[in-house]
Amino acid sequence: MFDGHHGAMTFDTAVSVPSSLRFVVHPLPAAGVRPNELARTMIPHPLMYQELAHNPEYTLYNGRLTPAFLDHATADEMYWKVRREVILRHTGELPLEIVGPDAEALLQRVFTRDVSTVRVGRCSYQFACYHDGGMITDGVLVRLAADRFWFGQADGDLYSWFRAHALDLDVQVLNPDVWISQVQGPRSLEVLEAVIDGPMPERFNYFDMAEVSIAGQSIIITRTGFSNELGWEFYLAPDIDAAAVGDRILSVGEEFGMIITSADVFRARRIEAGLLNAGSDFDMTTTPFDVGLGGMVDFDKGDFSGRTALHAVSDTPCRTWGMRVADGVAHLGRVLVSRSTGDIIGRVCSSGWSPFQSSGVAIVRFDSTDYGPDDIVGVACIDTTDTTDTTDHDGVICTLPMIDPDRLIPRGKLVDIPQPPLTLA
Repeated sequence: MFDGHHGAMTFDTAVSVPSSLRFVVHPLPAAGVRPNELARTMIPHPLMYQELAHNPEYTLYNGRLTPAFLDHATADEMYWKVRREVILRHTGELPLEIVGPDAEALLQRVFTRDVSTVRVGRCSYQFACYHDGGMITDGVLVRLAADRFWFGQADGDLYSWFRAHALDLDVQVLNPDVWISQVQGPRSLEVLEAVIDGPMPERFNYFDMAEVSIAGQSIIITRTGFSNELGWEFYLAPDIDAAAVGDRILSVGEEFGMIITSADVFRARRIEAGLLNAGSDFDMTTTPFDVGLGGMVDFDKGDFSGRTALHAVSDTPCRTWGMRVADGVAHLGRVLVSRSTGDIIGRVCSSGWSPFQSSGVAIVRFDSTDYGPDDIVGVACIDTTDTTDTTDHDGVICTLPMIDPDRLIPRGKLVDIPQPPLTLA
């Protein structure tokens, strides 16, 4: 039986580390510096040079560097760019290649969803679990051929898990040295039409894949992204001129209002959309049912890692919700408090400020299933009026997604270019 919180591992920062500190990676000149083998754990995106003019601060993601901050636009300005125009972001997602006669069989063993239904040229959201039902990581699966897939994974060690399940199968698990960048926002498909060398793909619906030419380079693109806005992603393989592709997309995109962005662009937007972040909104201590993803566990497809444990808890109600905070941004960690007893009752997993909703937004997880939408809890926050002051606020629990609940915007079925601010009912 899997226990989602009693006796589970926790990942809170040690109390000895001052909360006033933050930790980032800065690029520094390498001329005259002796080689350092530890640098292999901080691999730069091939288009990182596009970010260097904006005083970047990087974080590690899959052993790759991804920008946490760029100084040419605030987080709020980036938010409005992705909601009203278009942005470019270079990610730290790690595409793994699964290829061979038994490629599908391996994926069926590892993922909770049925891979056999994913046609060639289509994508699928997938996640993997340990044998006890705890979640490892998630990502987007791209079916390139009947026996060849790319899985653009979020942060986490899935390569070893694939290898461990492949011992008796005719399959290879490879790191193809592919990098992913995202073009997102209402004008993203206009940018695509302008940058490709030929006509638009005949079929390019939500979660479709296509192969196109940009700047004379053949690349894979997908109708996917981490914004819940209209958008697409492009995959840079090692045998192409990545700079030619990246420079064309950025230069043409600027005509449509595009700017290059950091992780700040997606924080509030993906929280509003209920897009969960691996390692913070779910981890090895949570099952899919704890975090509202139980509908993506397909017990009818046969055996897979974690099936027995997950079946035993399949009637477990969700403990993960959205939260709005007026005039405050919630701190991360175990800062949710019962208003009636004063007891700590859960954690803030992700937090940010929504310029559209004019409120703090968060994804929270409770220790029990006693809490849900419309409940009011206490939460430690940073005031928006005084960012040096930490105060207690009321947090109002809500469903996810907070806006566009049917996800019509990324499907291209709803054109929604908002003007600030939204007045909540």
